Amino acid sequence: MRAGGVSCALLLTLMLLWTSEVGFAAEDRQIKPFRGEDVSATAADMVSAGGEEDAEGELAGGFASLDGMLQWAISHSDPVKLKEKASNVQQMSVDELKRRQLEIKELVEKLKVPSDAELMRRAINELNNSSISLEDRQHALDELLVLVEPIDNANDFCKLSGIAAVVRELGSANSKIRLTSAWVLGKASQNNPLVQNQVLSSDALKTLLEMARSGVSEEGVKALYAISSLVRNNDQGLELFIAEQGGLMLQDVMSNPSVDIRLRKKAVLLVADMADRQLENPDSKRPSLFRSCQLLKSVVDLTSSTTDLDLQEKALIAIRSLLQLDSSEILVVLDMFCGLDKALERMKERLKELAVLGEEGDFARDIESLGGEIRTIFRRKLEAVEQPLAPQFC
Repeated sequence: MRAGGVSCALLLTLMLLWTSEVGFAAEDRQIKPFRGEDVSATAADMVSAGGEEDAEGELAGGFASLDGMLQWAISHSDPVKLKEKASNVQQMSVDELKRRQLEIKELVEKLKVPSDAELMRRAINELNNSSISLEDRQHALDELLVLVEPIDNANDFCKLSGIAAVVRELGSANSKIRLTSAWVLGKASQNNPLVQNQVLSSDALKTLLEMARSGVSEEGVKALYAISSLVRNNDQGLELFIAEQGGLMLQDVMSNPSVDIRLRKKAVLLVADMADRQLENPDSKRPSLFRSCQLLKSVVDLTSSTTDLDLQEKALIAIRSLLQLDSSEILVVLDMFCGLDKALERMKERLKELAVLGEEGDFARDIESLGGEIRTIFRRKLEAVEQPLAPQFC
């Protein structure tokens, strides 16, 4: 018998491995139940155990359900021993298999680990309870942050009316609650039209744009992350983004050197992503924000006005995507209004200095090479433009 493409024998093997080799590692993790629950009744806080963040600000580690534990067990098991265990299980007698299955059933009942859907339902109920403490509200959002990432869970999250509950938290007076809510919406919306459209219909995009402009670094980063997730590969999201002056927000973020560097990187990446989306769908309507001289200039200026090499590289990638759109208007704006050729020359000289000083030399040379490639493309395309007159919209 097979379930979801995985044999019962293999599933049994995984459980045996988990209990015999991986053991009860989770017992060392602090388990915080939802308000009013018995600690033994849930493994809720396993989702945030070891709650460090990686370099990109994403939560690392933890699992929220038995499925999550099994995945963790697989990743921490020796493949050779895993194969041996599978072979041993296949050689067991029917009586031995039944005995082992009974042991597993008793183990699961003892753990009483709820399903992801049940954990989400509890967290959403907590958010809908106006009398809970700020700490409990944050805990519920932390639970959802991990639970909504798998696409099936995100779909269940919608069915459980989780979108409305989390969107409401965007208006919280507490900054951490707001940024975690934005983060949850971003995680759930990634490449998921069902969630994207529900969030967009809730009018959350306007609030997220305000958060991105707020000047609060962490809040702005998470808000722009959510915005990117909503706009990516979603025509409705892009239209709403433009209608709500999203292009102006991107321009302000990229052109302000005092803004958190992470926010500026996310902004220029979103420009590149929208250009790439246009390249993949050439028959679709071109976003009007690409007609914004100031927006394009804010991208070009990043190539020579910042000392952050990673930001420079992301700006160059965005420019390369814009050049591939084969728009004479964009070419002329990049030339006459943005001064792309001169900006690339300034960047080249600065990168040569870094290479000589030995400061991130290899990376600097890679970026210089990318800049040279873009300069060649730009000049070739510009030569093909007949009568390059300044566009009227600048």
